[in-house]
Parts: sequence; structure tokens; C-alpha cells
Amino acid sequence: MVYPSTMSLTANDVLHIARLARVQLAPADVERFTTQLSGILEHFAALAAVNTDGIEPTAHPLPLSNVMRADEVAPSLSQEDALANAPEQEDGYFRVRAVLE
Repeated sequence: MVYPSTMSLTANDVLHIARLARVQLAPADVERFTTQLSGILEHFAALAAVNTDGIEPTAHPLPLSNVMRADEVAPSLSQEDALANAPEQEDGYFRVRAVLE
């Protein structure tokens, strides 16, 4: 795919994008966004110009495998220790305010 070296939007392009996004723009915003969005497109054109032939697509630059620790059985807190700092407890459980009534 060939991309032009510089891509610039017109005020009509920005107004069309704003209409698609259902955003209302003031005239000063149209001028500002025309410049900003054109700059963004120029960055994409620079990225598109990079030769990526023979490079595999990747989600991460480093080879990663499952980085989670093994799921091993280990001792846990006793019920008494788990409830030790609870502001309120009842019958061995945390007491919380009702969410749904």
C-alpha cells in the first residue's frame, strides 16, 4: 500500500469527522483540529513508510510465556485471623451493609 508523504485534512474533512462522531465544533476548534489531526496522519504515514517485510506481527517485543506463578496449595489465614481487623463481624463472617434491599 502506498501512502502519501504528507497527509493534510481540510476543514470540511474535520467537520465530516465531527459529524460522524456526533460532536459539535466551534470554528476555532475546526482550525485547531485540522492542524492536529493532519499531524497525527503524518505520523501514521511515517510509520507506514517503515519496511516491515519479513517481520512477524507481535503483541509484545519480548518473547513471553505464561508469567503467572504456579497455582500451588498453601496454608491460608484462619477464620479468626481473617476477621481480626474487620470493622464488623457476625457469626464468623464479615458484616457489611446491604447492597440490595
